[in-house]
Amino acid sequence: MARIALIASSFLPRMGGVEVHVANIATELVRLGHTVAIWAVDQGDEAPDDYRGIPVRYLPCPLPARTLPAAAGFLQQALPAWRAWHSALAADRPDVLNIQCFGPNGVYASALARTTGVPLVYSHHGETSGDANDAFGSSALLRRALTRTLAGADAVTSCSAHAAADLARFGRDPSTVKVISNGIDMAEPLGSPPPGLPSQYLLGIGRLVANKGFANLIRAYAEARPAAGLVIGGEGPEMGRLRALAGDLDVDAHFTGRLSRPEVGALMAGADALIVPSLAEAFGITVLEGWRAGVPVVVTDRGGPPEFVTDQVTGLLVDPEDVHALAEHIRRLDTDPELRHRLGAAGHAAVTGFTWVGAARLYSKVFEAATSAA
Repeated sequence: MARIALIASSFLPRMGGVEVHVANIATELVRLGHTVAIWAVDQGDEAPDDYRGIPVRYLPCPLPARTLPAAAGFLQQALPAWRAWHSALAADRPDVLNIQCFGPNGVYASALARTTGVPLVYSHHGETSGDANDAFGSSALLRRALTRTLAGADAVTSCSAHAAADLARFGRDPSTVKVISNGIDMAEPLGSPPPGLPSQYLLGIGRLVANKGFANLIRAYAEARPAAGLVIGGEGPEMGRLRALAGDLDVDAHFTGRLSRPEVGALMAGADALIVPSLAEAFGITVLEGWRAGVPVVVTDRGGPPEFVTDQVTGLLVDPEDVHALAEHIRRLDTDPELRHRLGAAGHAAVTGFTWVGAARLYSKVFEAATSAA
């Protein structure tokens, strides 16, 4: 069994797709007999020092900048940061370093692997094409660091074949990338839903950023005018703009704000349907959550979802920028209970093929091969 450092771009108290992935993979790797530590970027907030008994370290990741004051600040921070990374290495003694989603964490982890000889595995989550802030489009440093990491990594994984294909522009042959899908915890406990929900509602859920497509969901809902209400779960910088758009279109949308994991499950379970209108989606773990709840799913046809969603069978695929098509799907689900039941049942049956223990076993093989080669 190996000692593994999962090096995440973000972790608790945040809880998005990467955080859920890392938390569950860490748990299952421990159950498989591995020793795991989670290293995440220190973002300056209060955070736990363990997760289900797994140690969590928040490490500083300052990066150089072009302005003189910022460059001076980086010079002051860089040496203490580098010492913190070496201290984590000495404390946890990992056999393999696994970058989970490349950001500043990837820059430091890759440098640590090069200077110490510890095997390196990079796990891609679609951040090169789906990042809401277009980090790789705006940062030459990140582009260079990722290119160097991909050239030197002992192994590379990705959440979908679609996401893996984007690594070609950074010099990595997608055929050498191992696809490891996200999973779902079928036994995750449900909590109570947020207060004030409509008795019937369509649900959009996720971080409220532009590339999640919630503006088009509101426009499609305004066109369809279904009997069910509209609930948008989550928080993010687009909240104010989305509220204003709903007001302009006379849509009585209910915005929940930040949700706990038990609230997410309860919100899914109570929905008439889940709408995933992302303009870019590397995988779509939200689809699995909808399937687990047994609700019908309307999902973007861009990115990873078409690799596992069968149109008209386990969900309805749609061009997220075709507001009229999205509105038509909303109308169909609102007026056809038989269709809702059929899609929900088929999705619930399909979700059993996506388990975290299955994903962890694939990771185990990748880590074993990387350490054996080293």
